[in-house]
Amino acid sequence: MDTYERRGTAAAPAGARIPRQQLWVEEPAIRRRMPDPVRTAAVRAVLIMSLSIILAMVAFLCTLAGSWLAFPMVLSGVACTVAATWSVLDVWVTRQVWNQRHGVVSVPSSTARRMRRERRAARRAARARARGEARIRRRGEGRLSRA
Repeated sequence: MDTYERRGTAAAPAGARIPRQQLWVEEPAIRRRMPDPVRTAAVRAVLIMSLSIILAMVAFLCTLAGSWLAFPMVLSGVACTVAATWSVLDVWVTRQVWNQRHGVVSVPSSTARRMRRERRAARRAARARARGEARIRRRGEGRLSRA
């Protein structure tokens, strides 16, 4: 009995190709991608944390075995734990700085968007003022009086 007959479908001709399902299906991201500085800080933090976990495990095993390496490993594990804490704080601070500098514009009534609009209007007004003053100066050049 053929596979097609078992499924209840008609048997395919001898040379027919069966359509295959794609191996990789692209799905839209649920969350937006992290900014580059934040992502690099997060990768660095993960690497340091994994190194500190490995050092802690080696220190524990050296202590159980009674090896002379136990004390240096414990000291390096403590130092690495401090560095891991520092790197996690670095991720948090980098994220906060990024949000403050670039603003969060996910909501139309966002404060960052309003502030940016006000700054843009102030720059336009300053440029218009400078153009107007330059025009006034140019008009009066070359003459002593209007008479």
